[in-house]
Amino acid sequence: MTTLRLRDYPNLCYVALATDDGLTGLGETFFGARAVAAWVHETAASYLLGKDPRAIERHSRALEGFVGSAGTGTENRGRSAVDIALWDLLGRHTGLPLYQLLGGLARESVPVYNTCAGPTYVRELPDSPDLPVSNWSSRRQSPTDAGRSDLEWSRSDPGSLAKDLLAEGITAMKIWPFDEFAERTGGQHISVADLERGVEPFRQIRETTANEVEIIAELHSKWNLPTALRIARALEPYQPMWIEDPLRMDSLEALARFCAEVTSPTAASETVGSARMFKSMIEHAAVQVVLFDPAWAGGISEALKIAALADAQYLPVAVHDCTGPVNFAVGVHLSCSLGNAFVQEGVRAFYRGWYRELVTALPRVEAGNVAPLRSPGIGCDLVEELWHREDAIVETSSLEGSAPR
Repeated sequence: MTTLRLRDYPNLCYVALATDDGLTGLGETFFGARAVAAWVHETAASYLLGKDPRAIERHSRALEGFVGSAGTGTENRGRSAVDIALWDLLGRHTGLPLYQLLGGLARESVPVYNTCAGPTYVRELPDSPDLPVSNWSSRRQSPTDAGRSDLEWSRSDPGSLAKDLLAEGITAMKIWPFDEFAERTGGQHISVADLERGVEPFRQIRETTANEVEIIAELHSKWNLPTALRIARALEPYQPMWIEDPLRMDSLEALARFCAEVTSPTAASETVGSARMFKSMIEHAAVQVVLFDPAWAGGISEALKIAALADAQYLPVAVHDCTGPVNFAVGVHLSCSLGNAFVQEGVRAFYRGWYRELVTALPRVEAGNVAPLRSPGIGCDLVEELWHREDAIVETSSLEGSAPR
């Protein structure tokens, strides 16, 4: 069991699981990479080494026992990466792509929406602990970073950005113009002037493209209930596709009140890390679009349970990715095999840019749709050079012991 971290990509942690017959499965998670690697070697390795890698559900449940909570903290992210690697191993062992292991394709491809981030968004650690995630961006450009930043474009001329996306066949976009105002007040209040400034991009997109582009309003869990409701009501004339994470996920009663009082669907949440927590959200009528990240929520095994819970209540699922290339590939497999998935998140600044520096293949986005990779397992490997870079931090646990490098 080996982990790889790169100092140039400090938010990413890769997990490679090798079998004694020469196969290797690849997993990935994002944020807290050093802590995740420590958990993998201190906890997961002591359980998993020497066991049959095909017993995925057994391993998922055993590793959940070390986690205990419903969040997406270090342990659950580590568990997610391990689970993804186990599924990748199974695909490579059987010679089947992941979507076949999940029951085959429910659709050949799925529409992709564009999260309007720039090429360096969340690439590096923040300059200070209190810098909001929405403002993270590195000062370093990479060779594959090219073109205009969708993040800056969404702020300066969102209407023309929407037209540019439409020209590529992409008919939905996610923006977060209210974040800067939450940072100013701690999410406790928004003035009329700031409310109008936050709504302005939605107005411009509608004015420029009529109803051809769906708009997702990302609120990043930054607001209290009355202010989130005020924002949602101001957005009603622009009919958002959904409003995402209006509140923190630690009060289902408050989230249910938000859902009940808002006309647009409420999507939640990449910050929730277990099927049981999603079950409670659904039972409280606190969510209408069940949104999860496989690299944070417990891996592919947990994603299947979450999707089944949602489907039983006629709720759609949407797979999150604004993190890493392996998670994007996994998300596309899930989105094309789950009957109640209808859209896949993509960041064109990522899949056209730095994702290509890390993996050998990526799902192809064409005419606004994305299809899964067809090779066995997830369908991609890490670029071999990554393991030998000067900034690579490689740690290995085996039955013989640990060997950091």
